[in-house]
This record gives sequence, structure tokens and C-alpha cells, in this order.
Amino acid sequence: MAEPTKRRFKAISMIFTALTGLGSVSYGYSAFVLSSTLAEPSFYHYMKLEGRPDANDLIGLTGSLFQAGGCLGSLLVSFFADRWGRRVGIAFPAALSVFSAALLAGSVNIGMFIVFRFFAGAASCMIVSAVTLWISEVVPPNVRGSFVNVNGASILLGGVMAAWVGYGFSHLRPGDVDSKQWRAPLALGTLPALILLCCLYWLPESPRWLISQGRHDEAKRVLSRLESPEEAASEFLQIHAQIQHDANLESSYISMVTKPSYRKRTILAVLTTFSTQLTGPLVIVNYGALIYAQLGFDTNKQIIYQGGWIMVGLAGGLISLFIVDLVSRPALIAGGILGSLAMLAIEAALVATYATTPESLANPNQSALQAAVAIFYVYILIFEATLEGVQFVYLGEIFPTHLRAKGIGIGISALCLINIMYLQVAPMAFAHVGWKFYLAFIVPGTFMAFVILFFWPNTRQMPLEDIAALFGDEFEHVDEARYPQEVLSVHDAEVKYAEKERPAEKLTPSGQD
Repeated sequence: MAEPTKRRFKAISMIFTALTGLGSVSYGYSAFVLSSTLAEPSFYHYMKLEGRPDANDLIGLTGSLFQAGGCLGSLLVSFFADRWGRRVGIAFPAALSVFSAALLAGSVNIGMFIVFRFFAGAASCMIVSAVTLWISEVVPPNVRGSFVNVNGASILLGGVMAAWVGYGFSHLRPGDVDSKQWRAPLALGTLPALILLCCLYWLPESPRWLISQGRHDEAKRVLSRLESPEEAASEFLQIHAQIQHDANLESSYISMVTKPSYRKRTILAVLTTFSTQLTGPLVIVNYGALIYAQLGFDTNKQIIYQGGWIMVGLAGGLISLFIVDLVSRPALIAGGILGSLAMLAIEAALVATYATTPESLANPNQSALQAAVAIFYVYILIFEATLEGVQFVYLGEIFPTHLRAKGIGIGISALCLINIMYLQVAPMAFAHVGWKFYLAFIVPGTFMAFVILFFWPNTRQMPLEDIAALFGDEFEHVDEARYPQEVLSVHDAEVKYAEKERPAEKLTPSGQD
């Protein structure tokens, strides 16, 4: 179907996108708060980790089980979002996020803390999957990249909040507050999801999901609320035609492996998120305090550097909003991976030369150590500008409506799977092999960047229903020339389409099938 040449959006679309972005803020806060938690000596003391031979293993579990929970949660999002709607797909993990954050703050031992990190991970990855799904299905194609990319910026906003809240509470005197230095930041993690839950009543349902359920009148109202009448009419016709076409297609997880065009999408989704994580962002997020400690910086500077690092990342996320729809998706993702890995290679060289031996740390080269911190700042600027939000954009684009929830869940599940491994081994790897651990990112990541550059299809600014052609699927073509947009309402457009395209079918007085 020929889309309007310049799709517009209303200001209310921005408001709704910002509202759903609170879910990604919740994800970012939950993922990033561990870094400030692990920088607190009072956490190690309360959890009786000091001097334990398995301390590194337990610290690794706080990160890897978060990702294990995320792997499960991202696969469950389709159960809620396909059955009860995209809003329910957001509401359930938001409630779980509030629950898990509260119990993390109230943990009485390391075992309880690790268990509820699992639930926090499930809630976080489920909610970011649901938010990606909702935005992908609601906004116009020409701005879809920027709007879905609000995910990335929101995740970083949550990270900034976690870092500086953690820094503020770290200055409370330990003797006066006991474990409140790390409990209070964890408790405040309930707020973004709680606010989202309170505002969810006003968030419109995805028109694509409504049409798939036969709720055409509601879908028309949503589209008319979000777009101009002409664009709403055009959008309704194409969505309706494509969903009618897709109604009898397979939509199971098994079909995503057995049907060639679905399998191609699934492989792209898995390898895209897998490849972005080969740059090591979550290792640096979760264990930034350990990395800066190995460079010889005290607790205060560890938290300051981590907070500044995340703020630079937020700047990168904001830059991404403006460039995501200007560059082809494969070029942007591949370029981001190569740029991020180049920074890790420089970091590895600096650490190997100036922060490896006891002699070098006993008489540190301060300029070199500051340069090592600066390289991490350049790294996160590149990663956030090109990868964090863009991977979610791509996941939302490559799957058709009846598979989109499952596809996004599979992609984010792959992201979690690779980080289970990296986050579990990172504390031991940094302790025993040091700078050489960066090679575990640089070598495979470089290979995948070139694979993406040459073999991934470009979906930039294409209507979601037309992307099917890139994968060899049939898609419904609606000839708009027969229905002048300037004179058709959404309702009239549906009636005209039904009368001209399917004359044998009898229409109800409302114009619905």
C-alpha cells in the first residue's frame, strides 16, 4: 500500500510515548542500581560477603540471575500482550517491578537478594519488550525509529537516576543508617513503574491489536486520535487488509523455526541483540565499580565516575533520537558495534600497560588512568547513539503483527542469555585475567558487525505491513487511488474497501464484517 508521502503525528503521540517510556526508566533503574549497590561497603558487611571464598560467585549471580529472569520474562510478554492487549502486557510487568524492587530493598540475606534480582530481571525485560511492542504498533513509519528509540533514552534516564540516587545515599554515615545506604536506592526503584501503573488508564490500546480482535470501532477512534483523518483512514485500510490476510497464518513459537520467512526473522532478532551485547555494555553497567576499583580509584570516585558515565550515555541516547531515521539500520548497528569495540581495544591497551602489575598500581600514572576512564565515556556515547535504542527499533520492525510480541520477546531473551554468561564470569575474569577479558568481546563482536553490515535488510521508514515483502511473505496491497483520502473518513474508507474488494460479503449496518 502506498503510504502518505509525509506522515504526521500529533503531540498527544509524544505524550503517550513518554508515558510508556516510564517502563523503560524502570528497566534502566533496576539494571543500573546494582552498580551503586556493589560500591557500598555496608552491602558486603550486611550480606556477610567479606572474606567469603565464594563472594565473587555470589556477586556474579546478582547480575546473571537478573538476566535469567529477563530471559523468561521477555518470552512471557506475548502471553499477556496477545491475549489481553498491549496495555495488559505493560501493566503486569509494571506491577511485578514494584513488587520485586520493594522486596530487594527489604532483603535480609544474600540468598533473598539474589532471588528477587531474578524477579526484577523478569519484570524489567518484560516491560521493555511490551513498551517496544506498543510504540512500534502505534506511531507512523517516518518517525517510528525516533519514537521507539525513546526506549534507549529512557533506559539511560533510569540509569542516571539510579547512579546519582546511589551517590547521594552513599554519603550517609554508616554508623547512623546501617544498611539504608543501599536499601533506600533500591526502594526508590518502585516509583517509575508505580507512576506508569497509575497513568495506564489513559494510554490507548494498540489499533493493530484491536483490529486483530475485531474491535474496529475502537481502532478507528484510536487512529483518529493519533493521526489526521486522511492518515487514519489510510492506516486503517492497510492494517485491516494485512490482518485479514494474516488471520489464517501460523503464529506459534514452532512456526518461527519451521517456516523459512519466520525463521529468517527469528535468526535476525537473536543475532542482532546478541551482537550488540558483544560490546559488553551490561558488564560495564553492573561491574563499573569493580572496574574503577581495579584502576585504583576509591569508593567515592567509583560512584562519581559511574554516574558521569551514565549521564554521557544519556546524551548519546538523545543524539540517537535524531540520527536513527537518517541512516540505514544495518549500517547504524554495524558502525556502532565497531566504534564501541574500538574503544574497548584502547581500554584494554591502557589497562594492560598502566594498571596490571602491583608496581604500576603502587606508583600509578594518573594521566593514563584518567584516560582509561575517558575511553569508557567515549564508548558509552557511541553505544547509546547507535545501538541501545536501535536494537529495539529493529526488533519491532521485522516481525508481522501476529508474531511481533513473540519476536520482540525472543530478541530480548537472546540479549539476556548472552549476558547471563558474561555477568556470571565477569567478576572472576577481571580478578584473574584482567584486560584480556576484553578480547572476549572484541573478536566475536567485530566478526558480527561485518555480517550485519552486508546481510541484514534495511527496514528504515518502511510501513510495518510492507516489510513482509523483504522476507518473501505476501502482503496485502490496497489501491488508494480508488478512495480519495481527502474525502474519506475512517468509517467510510472501511465500507468502500469492503464493498469494492469483497462484494460477495454482506456488511452489517456499522460497516464491519
